[in-house]
Order: sequence, then structure tokens, then C-alpha cells
Amino acid sequence: MTAEPVTWRADGVPRSERFDDIYHTETGALAQARHVFLRGCGLPQAWAGQPQWLVLETGFGLGLNFLTTWQAWRSDPGRPRMLHFVSVEAHPVSAADLLRAAEAYPELAPLARDLAAQWHGLLPGFHRLSFDEGRVLLTLCVGDVQPMLRAQRFEADSIFLDGFSPQQNPAMWSEDTLKAMSRFARQGTRVATWTIARAIRDALTQFGFATEKDPGLPPKRDCLRGVFAPAWTVRRREPVPQRVETPGRCAVIGAGMAGAAVAASLARRGWQVTVLDAADWPASGASGLPVGMLAPHVSPDDALLSRLTRAGIRATWGELARLLEEGHDWRASGVLERRPDGDVRVPAGWRSDGPNESWPATPEQLAAVGLPGDAPALWHQRAAWVRPHRLIAAWLRQPGVEFRGGCRVARVVRVAQGSNGWQLLDPAGELLADADRVVACAGFESGAFAANLPLQPVRGQVAWGPMPADVNLPATPLNGDGHLVAHVPHDEGTPIWLAGATFDRDSTSLAPTQEDADANRERLARLHPAAASALEQAEANTWVGIRCASGDRRPLVGAIAPDAPDGPGLWVCTALGSRGLSFAALCAELLAAQWHAEPLPLPATLAKALSTQRL
Repeated sequence: MTAEPVTWRADGVPRSERFDDIYHTETGALAQARHVFLRGCGLPQAWAGQPQWLVLETGFGLGLNFLTTWQAWRSDPGRPRMLHFVSVEAHPVSAADLLRAAEAYPELAPLARDLAAQWHGLLPGFHRLSFDEGRVLLTLCVGDVQPMLRAQRFEADSIFLDGFSPQQNPAMWSEDTLKAMSRFARQGTRVATWTIARAIRDALTQFGFATEKDPGLPPKRDCLRGVFAPAWTVRRREPVPQRVETPGRCAVIGAGMAGAAVAASLARRGWQVTVLDAADWPASGASGLPVGMLAPHVSPDDALLSRLTRAGIRATWGELARLLEEGHDWRASGVLERRPDGDVRVPAGWRSDGPNESWPATPEQLAAVGLPGDAPALWHQRAAWVRPHRLIAAWLRQPGVEFRGGCRVARVVRVAQGSNGWQLLDPAGELLADADRVVACAGFESGAFAANLPLQPVRGQVAWGPMPADVNLPATPLNGDGHLVAHVPHDEGTPIWLAGATFDRDSTSLAPTQEDADANRERLARLHPAAASALEQAEANTWVGIRCASGDRRPLVGAIAPDAPDGPGLWVCTALGSRGLSFAALCAELLAAQWHAEPLPLPATLAKALSTQRL
């Protein structure tokens, strides 16, 4: 799947060879976006005073409607706190063409550069791109329009219909597509499009929109706008998601990767978040690993875990780039994954020039880390090492987040029947905090608040130490059966290395064992024999942490009792296992989206695969 080619006419107008049509009117993309789509949907006036605004677009094209909407949001002092823009695009163009399309508009060019920086890895499926400190969220749905619409569920405030002409791209304008689009409309949702084709107007009327012609931009005389105002009672196959209209106070139990990520996501949406932890400092549990690895799972059939980790890495990557110092807190190093079984298959059609970001390692890449050129391995371009405590600290520093250490939560109780309030009590029954909602992010100890969830402790031990002066370790992290990360900055000055880790299910002991130390040495010898030999006499420390896994090894995100008479006030985000870096930001955004009836960062089937209700 290569980037969709764009032909640029002599007058600068972009054209699609596939659809034999131009991307926007000769009058200009900015003028069209403002006149047809923003004005047609009453923007920016319509979003004044709203906590969030949700836009659905069919046909992302060169991204100019999104950039214009984002620019209008930025320029408006009355803008909503959050702007969601969901767009379907079957044939994404290149980043270079995005930039070329915007360069004629000085007010859009800086935004286009930010967009282009995240324009990577656009395989079929959903891609969540985050801008302006996470307050502008673009969900790009890559694929045919009807499957993409079926995979998402939210109530849009504005709908932009902007495919190529109905004659050239009939699937985008078919009755089935417009019917699927109408399922995103609520009473009062506005729709806008550049076409006034009779068949389109009739279909919109049939599906509940009252439409009218509006003066168009030359060479078009008219454009179309409308509002969803059906004369009948709309019946949905699924209940409309409940939305928290006014963010309140939230208590998060646990100041590890999951808890810090949840706190930051909710605070962005206006919640006042108190994070409580039994330890005196954040990242005192499994998230306190000296350095962790961020790398995807890859399978020949692009299995569920593979798609989830890709989405998770994109979510985390944006936070790393936004909050941390590359080279000190993290490094976009790439990761080489050894495959001892010799299986280096990837999904059909994947290759080294993308858009996939993992492929079989080349002999040159293997030689660069000191491995034989024929060693079976994969190269992960979108991978990194990360110092987890740095990311946790950055999340906990976000406005609206308060950390309180030395606070062991023993019980969570509803204040009174019919009340939305919760109290968090310590082992002596003393009040620690009260809140409107509570999220348990305490790893396997979350079971104290959700006894029905199948949570399993998984002990892990690693070896780490200062880099010996005379040892040449690979600059690129390696994983496979175990992992090796080296040349990582450390607070005490000398860079460190780390190797491991063990997996001891149902163990909660934090005492190091010689058996696990020997097992880690054996893993390293298989992963990189030269490194194992070089570190044989090196100074080594031991770190032990207790991970949390679910019954099916996937995270658990959602309400503990969604059907409770008083509503779901107690939630969990836990069981991230050994993939906390991959899953924390994604799971936090999924939970926040559920609270605020936002577009999901994942297709519905993948979101359900993380739900507490699946087990």
C-alpha cells in the first residue's frame, strides 16, 4: 500500500488520477473549507461555550478541511476544550503532498508541518493523531467508507461530506453510505457539502436531514447545507453513549504507568484528579523499571495483539515527543527483534518502504548490532527505549493533577444510595479522599476493588548496571527471548545497560533470586552472545517488580459495575502486563472517550477486546 499519487496542474490545483477529479475548487481549498464546510455548519459560532466539538468527515484528501477547522479552533477564544475530527480516507496521500497543498496558505502551513510529522504508518484501520497538547484529536480511518463508519460510534456535531464527485466516486455518495453517515447525527447536527446533486439531496432528506442550497464558490453556483431534524423518533441499534457533561473530581488509585496516564487524559478534559499511592513516590511498583522498551508485536496474520500494540505505540509516541527530552528520557532508536524460531514472516504486502514500520532485518542492520547477517530477526522502525519514571512524572505534572503519596486505599465506598459521591478510606477507616468517580490503576492490587476481574500477578526480575568503560554494547536495543538495552543516561552520571526479564506467574515476592539471575544470563547469551560475554564480570544490580496480567493477557479498561443503579462510578485501567509503555496512553484515552462519549481511538471491535465486560 503506497501513498496515493497526486498530479499537480500548472495552475497549482491538485488532481486525482484514480478518480479523474480535482481535490478542491479552483477558487482555493482554504476558501472552500471556510465557505462550504465551516460556514455551512455554523462554525465557529456553533461551538462557542461547548466542552467539546465532534466533526465527522468523509474524504480526508489533502487534509485542508481539517487544517482549516483546527486553525479556526486555535483562533477562537470561545473554542471548546476538546476538538475531535474523525475522517475516512481510503487512499492517503504522501506527507510531501500534504505540505505542498498547504504551502499556499501561511496560516495553515505550520499546522500542516505538525500533521506531516505524524503522517506515518498509515496501514488500514484507525490512527489517532494528537495536537495542541492533546486537545485537538484527529482520528484518521484508513479504508473503505462503509466498514470504517461501522467501526466507529459517536454523535457528531458537524458532518463534512467531501468525497470526489458522485459520478467519479459513487461509493462515497451511495444511499448506504449516507444512511451509515446519518447514524452519527443527533437532533441538530449540521451537514455541509459542495455538491447539490439531486440524488444526494433526496437521500439526505430520506435519512432525516432538512437541506437547503447556499451560494457556492465559483465556478459552482451553489453548495448544500442541512440540519438533522427527522420528523420521526430515531431508534438506534445500540444505546446512545452516556456523556459526562461537567467534569468533576476523580480519584485514581495507583501512581504507576496506568494511573499517571489516566490522570493526564482526564485532566485534559477538565477533571480535577487526585492520584493516591501507598508508596511515597510515583513509579514505585512495576513501572519503576530503570529503562523499558517500546516495541510492537508483529504476526503474519496481523493478529489482534499486533494491531493493538501499533495503536498503543502511536499514542505513547506522541506523549514522549510532547513531554520528554529525546536522548535523555527516551530515544527513538528502533528495536531489532531476534526470532529464534526463524519465523520472520510479516503480513502480506509489507515491505521496507512502508507504510508498515516493521519488516525483516537486513544484513546491514544485523551487522550494526554485532549479529550474523543471516540471523532471523525483525526490524521495528517505530520503537524506542524509555525511562518510565520520567514519563510518569511528566503526566503527573499536568495541570489539574495532584499526587498524594503514602496513601494506601483499603476500601472505596459509595457515600449514600442515589449519590454520585465516593469515599476512599485507608486501612484504619480514615477518609483519604472523596470523588465523583474512582479509577483503580493499582496493578494486581486492583483486585481489592474489583474482585470479579481475573487479575494475575507476574513477577519479573532484570539485571542492570553502569556501562563498563571497555565494553562495546549494541547502540540499538534488542528483544526476542529477553531483551538488552544499553547506553541509557542515568541520574548518577554513568550510562546504564539492562537485560532480562523473567516471568514468574502468581508470585508477589520482591526478593531477588539467584535462579532468576542465572536465567537472565542465559537469555542474554542466546540473544547476543558477545554482549553476554562482555558483561560476565561487569557490576550488576537486580531490580524486581510485579506486573499484572488478565486472563487473556490483554489490558482491562472500563466500569466494574456498568449496570449499577447509581451508574458506573468505579472504573479500572489495569492488567497492562509487560506492555505498560505500549498500552498506558491508549487505554487512558479509551477510558476518557467512554466517559465523554467521544470518538474511540480504536475500531469498536478492538475497543471491546480491552473492555472489562469481555470476561
